[in-house]
Amino acid sequence: MSEKTRYSDEELKEFEELILQKLNKAKEELNTLKSSLTRESDDSGDNFSSVKTLEDGADTAEKEQLSQLAGRQQKFINNLENALVRIKNGTYGICVDTGKLISKERLKAVPHTTQSIDAKLNRKP
Repeated sequence: MSEKTRYSDEELKEFEELILQKLNKAKEELNTLKSSLTRESDDSGDNFSSVKTLEDGADTAEKEQLSQLAGRQQKFINNLENALVRIKNGTYGICVDTGKLISKERLKAVPHTTQSIDAKLNRKP
């Protein structure tokens, strides 16, 4: 029996459902982060005091952190959406480096991956 070169339509449907669940959750989290950022901006009033000046530094750091989290979340969403495209065009689950199937376990853990674990570990930094 020859080695499988792609996942069956049934298997791809399972992965698609998993990705859609993760995508919905990721979008909810992104909206929460965005609303936190918007709320932070709205909270800055004009009551100047030495205490307010100290709080501004903490607020700026928190805003920066929320911004970074939102950026990472957006990248994750983009990666998940790209994985859905790969499902549609039949290339999902195939390692970009080796051309072999990525293990189901890896795809369940990281459904947007494009590399097998061996290819990822062997990649030069």
